[in-house]
Amino acid sequence: MSRPLRYALISIGVALVMFVGGPWVYINLIRDDAPESFLDQASATTIAVATTDTTLVPSDVTVAPAETLTDPSGAWRVAAESLVGYRVDEVLFGQNVTAVGRTNSVTGEVTVEGIQVVSASFEVDMTTITSDEPKRDAQFASRIMDTLNFPTSTFVLDTPIALADGLGTQATTHTARGTLTLRGTSKPVDVTVVSTLRNGQVVVAGEIEIVFAEWGIPNPSIPGISTEDRGILEFNLVLER
Repeated sequence: MSRPLRYALISIGVALVMFVGGPWVYINLIRDDAPESFLDQASATTIAVATTDTTLVPSDVTVAPAETLTDPSGAWRVAAESLVGYRVDEVLFGQNVTAVGRTNSVTGEVTVEGIQVVSASFEVDMTTITSDEPKRDAQFASRIMDTLNFPTSTFVLDTPIALADGLGTQATTHTARGTLTLRGTSKPVDVTVVSTLRNGQVVVAGEIEIVFAEWGIPNPSIPGISTEDRGILEFNLVLER
């Protein structure tokens, strides 16, 4: 084999290693894992406050004393630590990853009368959602969600929610029926929410599956990165009076 041909083959081999191995090294050794889902966090915290057996409590969860709120009546506003975002499974150059983008630019209010949620509305500033990858964020803000023309998303409760007798640190599950507006498209949705009481605040976590085509959202896939035809809108709303 001639020397030029040998050098050419070596160069091709190096290029293949970099193309295949580079993404693997980045994804598995450099890139941080995707943050835990809000529903998983809610479950872990519920275990912490509902048991005295510390072997059942995740190491990153602080055990808190049980609380009960017997009269939740009144107006509850969204606190600054609330988060809303997306979770989408990607195949990045042959490697499976989960893309997560979030923002705390959330406003809204919930009104409770007796043991019934009679109204609720929330608004998210879509221009502030970011992930761990600036290039993904640029695609999200332009081609995918077009935040220039659709800078906000909203949810308005359509049907009252009956609560149990008071709220406690034990997780409570309800179905919220309302209208979600996303990228200029408004549709009725049913979403299962998990609520818990923590330090006098009510934490409401939930997820909504979003099929991109149903909301006029272009598939996020680009050369080298592919996604399924749907993703998860997730939220962790912290409410305070």
